[in-house]
Amino acid sequence: MGRVLAVCVATDDVDLGAVGVSAIDKHPQPDRVVVGELGPVTDHVCDTKHHGGADQAVYAYDDAEARRWAGELGRELAYGWFGENLRIEGMPVTDAIVGERWAVGDDGLVLETTIPRIPCRTFAAWAEEPQWVKRFMQRGDSGAYLRVLTPGTVGAGDEVRVVHRPDHGVRVRDLIFGTSAADLRALLAGDDLPPKVRREATKHLARA
Repeated sequence: MGRVLAVCVATDDVDLGAVGVSAIDKHPQPDRVVVGELGPVTDHVCDTKHHGGADQAVYAYDDAEARRWAGELGRELAYGWFGENLRIEGMPVTDAIVGERWAVGDDGLVLETTIPRIPCRTFAAWAEEPQWVKRFMQRGDSGAYLRVLTPGTVGAGDEVRVVHRPDHGVRVRDLIFGTSAADLRALLAGDDLPPKVRREATKHLARA
């Protein structure tokens, strides 16, 4: 069981120069936020080709991983700095099992983990850290995207309960670094697999 520390959305876009305008600058919300099939309804995506959609409706980041980065970078990384919608403490996020289902709060919201966040040049421009994409990938603390199985509302302080955990053993992190072919085949054999999970698992199976 974990807990939501903050629910973050983009209130204004940020101009990142040559990279363009982005909604990566997200801020904690004081009130409960409605989450629909495509994520928090008060949030938005600028680059719809690479972000958003049903398989990436909500982005969660682990507070322990955020604090590790803050120590390494020597700077405060406020809630929302990673572009996350949910900052979570007390449970694995990047090391959650793909397809794990989370019941969040008491308003019926159910989320399902899908794929890791792959850093891009937008994130690099936002971070303003040397070789940020390479460093972020090497660490592998990517956070997790989630799809919305049952819409509801979410607010800071909500409990997050794992209500279903598949037995294939593939973690979100494994869709960055890869894992055994047997585990990937078990994942791919699942019913109702989100398209982007199937894409990433198939790619890693080919490499395995």
